[in-house]
Amino acid sequence: MVVVVPPPSRQTNLALLLLLAGAFVTGWLAFGVGAWPESRVVAVVHGILGLGILVLVPWKAVIVRRGLRRRRRHAPAVAFAVVVAVGLFAGIVHATLGPLEVSGVSALDVHVALAVVAVPLLLLHVVGRRQRPRTTDLSRRTALRAIAIGGTAALAYGAVEATTSTAHLPGARRRATGSYEVGSGAPSTMPVTQWFTDAVPRVDLASFQLLVTRPGASTLRLSHSELLAMSGATRSEVLDCTGGWWAEQTWRGVPLDALLGTPDHGSIAVRSMTGYTRHFPPHDAPALLLATQVGGAPLSPGHGAPVRLVAPGRRGFWWVKWVEQVSVEPQPWWSQSPFPLQ
Repeated sequence: MVVVVPPPSRQTNLALLLLLAGAFVTGWLAFGVGAWPESRVVAVVHGILGLGILVLVPWKAVIVRRGLRRRRRHAPAVAFAVVVAVGLFAGIVHATLGPLEVSGVSALDVHVALAVVAVPLLLLHVVGRRQRPRTTDLSRRTALRAIAIGGTAALAYGAVEATTSTAHLPGARRRATGSYEVGSGAPSTMPVTQWFTDAVPRVDLASFQLLVTRPGASTLRLSHSELLAMSGATRSEVLDCTGGWWAEQTWRGVPLDALLGTPDHGSIAVRSMTGYTRHFPPHDAPALLLATQVGGAPLSPGHGAPVRLVAPGRRGFWWVKWVEQVSVEPQPWWSQSPFPLQ
């Protein structure tokens, strides 16, 4: 049994600050990590940090009651507390009860949106109630308290996972990334999502051309019919969207290395008609597929017609839709923003 020793008020606030920062960082890291073993580690750490915040709630409540008796502005602090509480609740709902939606807004949407809203409120709260680090913060007693709190949070996470599994809740079937299966093998039932600044463009297939820019060679222009004729590769891959769902489909198209080869420098840029662009490492070329069909049928406009990228092992925002150009560029792939900015 883990016995948590109540930390002093100042240390409670510092611990909450670290837990909030850690939960925010691991939450966004979970969006960027694909279908690799690391995704499970990141998801578990994110969950433990979130529940660690709940572990400290009883002692924070004592601090809050004392603070409310003082004459100061409490509205920002109250708003921050509400945002964090609702955000945590929404995260737990998504992890246990599945992709619940109300008027098209899911629990995950609420969790992510409130995490973003919490950042300026947290900064305002920290500036207004500064806590200066002290040498005693690194004491043995502090370390033991941190271990006790972390252990309690880990036990709470284990209890939630065990209950979810034993009760056969939807959360027991979620992927390591936290996503739920929707529409595998049935592309027409797969959700239609895109980056929040994009909209489904109208495309005239008769005039469409894919531009392929290769180093030391003239730009290749491929019509839609030419792409269909070249689409001989078939792959079964999982699209795992940061919107909280995943689907395994059979994709048919043109391997990217058949058009570009395998570059030995720079990055592979894949650009959408909307301007949305992602850069990939050169060695990814053999794995990337320019898909023209899914499930044995042409892509629908919402799913990226006339051609979209299939990027195995990467989250959905890497799977560029409505591709109009692929090129090799000198910019290293890692120099781009981890998440698209447009």
